[in-house]
Amino acid sequence: MFETIRYDVKGGIAWLILNRPDKLNAFTAQMNREIKDAIKDASFDEQVRCVVITGEGRAFCSGQDLSEVDDQMDHGQVLRDHYGPMIMQIRRCEKPIVAAVNGVAAGAGFSLALACDFRLLSERASFMNAFIHVGLIPDSGNLYYLTQLVGHSKAAELAILGEKVPAAEAVKLGLANRLISSEKWEEDVSAFVEHLAALPTKAIGLIKRSLKTVSELSFEDYLEQEAQGQRIAGLTKDHREGVTAFMKKRKPVYTGQ
Repeated sequence: MFETIRYDVKGGIAWLILNRPDKLNAFTAQMNREIKDAIKDASFDEQVRCVVITGEGRAFCSGQDLSEVDDQMDHGQVLRDHYGPMIMQIRRCEKPIVAAVNGVAAGAGFSLALACDFRLLSERASFMNAFIHVGLIPDSGNLYYLTQLVGHSKAAELAILGEKVPAAEAVKLGLANRLISSEKWEEDVSAFVEHLAALPTKAIGLIKRSLKTVSELSFEDYLEQEAQGQRIAGLTKDHREGVTAFMKKRKPVYTGQ
């Protein structure tokens, strides 16, 4: 079904693996489309309760494959046609999405990681806003997410200087949630995403809705949205299971319903 990525659903987790290791998993138009389609599939698949995006080989994603770039290219139209739809599909997904950043994430590869809900970093990983080094601006939602995570001043520094950010520094800056040793990479990533997949999926989706609008609504409007979301959450089977488990002093078993 896919040629530039691998996609597999196991135990409620959709594993989306960027699969161009000889090119450091650099983006092509086909990869943009395939990531978008895979995220859409995961969004509507009732078996999927968590999505993981990672890279095959030694890189997460090195950004745009420059062999596809030429002097006649309209870079803005490339964003409208390929990168924008991919990032929007990620943003629309109401299931938790984890970027398991196993190596370098540069340019739009950094943007892809920023668009996810969680970022787990291997100690070998790094981030780089490499756009400036080819005379371009950060794209694929990069500065939108980056300023939310590190503030305007630090985002400007990362965008304009284009310096490499090693994994440990990325965690200190708030760009990542976990730093994982190479020896425990697979074990700890699996444990993290398995935990996410066992949580109340619909409640997570409602939390993601609230987070998207928290800075856009007035406080009064946010409280109304909050009430609407809580009403929906209160009608789920997982809410009833959580209350029942609490009353019976046992561990809840959520089904994502």
